Amino acid sequence: MTTSSKPLAGLKVIELGSLIAGPFAARIMAEFGAEVIKIESPDGGDPLRKWRKLYQGTSLWWYVQSRNKKSVTVNLKHPAGREIVHQLVAEADIVVENFRPGVLEKLGLGWETLSAINPGLVMLRLSGFGQSGPLAQQPGFGAIGESMGGLRYVTGFPDRPPVKTGISIGDSIAALWGVIGTLMALRHKEQNGGQGQVVDVALYEAVFAIMESLLPEFDVFGFVRERSGNIMPGITPSNTHSTQDGKHVTIGANGDAIFKRLMHTIGRDDLANDPQLADNAGRDTRRDEIYKAIDDWVAAHDESEVLRALAGAEVPASRIYSAADMVSDPQYLARQMIETATLPDGRPFKIPGIVPKLSETPGGTEWLGPALGEHTDETLQRLGYSASAITALRAAGSV
Repeated sequence: MTTSSKPLAGLKVIELGSLIAGPFAARIMAEFGAEVIKIESPDGGDPLRKWRKLYQGTSLWWYVQSRNKKSVTVNLKHPAGREIVHQLVAEADIVVENFRPGVLEKLGLGWETLSAINPGLVMLRLSGFGQSGPLAQQPGFGAIGESMGGLRYVTGFPDRPPVKTGISIGDSIAALWGVIGTLMALRHKEQNGGQGQVVDVALYEAVFAIMESLLPEFDVFGFVRERSGNIMPGITPSNTHSTQDGKHVTIGANGDAIFKRLMHTIGRDDLANDPQLADNAGRDTRRDEIYKAIDDWVAAHDESEVLRALAGAEVPASRIYSAADMVSDPQYLARQMIETATLPDGRPFKIPGIVPKLSETPGGTEWLGPALGEHTDETLQRLGYSASAITALRAAGSV
């Protein structure tokens, strides 16, 4: 599918962010057709270019996080550089930024300035604590948002300190809320004479917003949800179990009919037919007994035997997937979730497919994360800068 037939085709996005939250939000927009111009410092660009595993000096993460984006180098500390951003904003629909509140204002690139240039602008602002409140000026990464938002407190085992997930989940959650909010703001703009607005996403709030019934349970009952390992008290059975061959299988059988099928499958007709266990409330009062029965059965079988038996009984279950499992899995392949791209030296490599799947206007990968400043000259030429003017800007360190 060409860019012009994607659902966000025609939208122009200026990305002023770096690392994770802002760039991930802009990545989603780029995957679905928006023209995303990523503004980077001429001095090294986005630090993500050098994060985690590097291939010939460039992060493999970078190639995915910045796919379909254009890289334009601009020194925001130079007046000529800021003027370039002003010109880009004048023709843009969206600005995405994840600086600490106040930084862009000091540079003359805050909301008041940019919205005066373009009253229809939608500005997505992602930060640790939001644009207001006593902590607004404090630095806050995803790890802080996960901690303050409650996710870390409930993650792990009760006899051990809180743990993090294996990815920067707080940043990614905030990015998703940011995209949702931006699309809402664009809808408002369509319905209200082109009026733009700020979409203000705080990382801790983004995490807090997905914490299910954590707050009302505390407010009504004084109940503080604690770490519970792989089970979730109040929802039984749902757990991870170890197989005879040392693998791990997650089984979710908390539906009433599913629970009965599971119990019949593991040879526990007595539990399947026990009226006290006919609903979740009854099962949760006897969860230790239920989990022991499942543990004992799983431990007596190899992973393949467990998964085959549970699939036959239509009980939701899965091995714990590593990357090695994903790349050859029939479901991943059938859903085009494993794409093959090509590194600059011609080497093919696998990258994640696009989410979500749209039936008529799907997203797609047009190109991988660009070289630093790869699109600077073409963008400046489009704005009307001559070749000599661009040379002068580069000599002055403005781009």
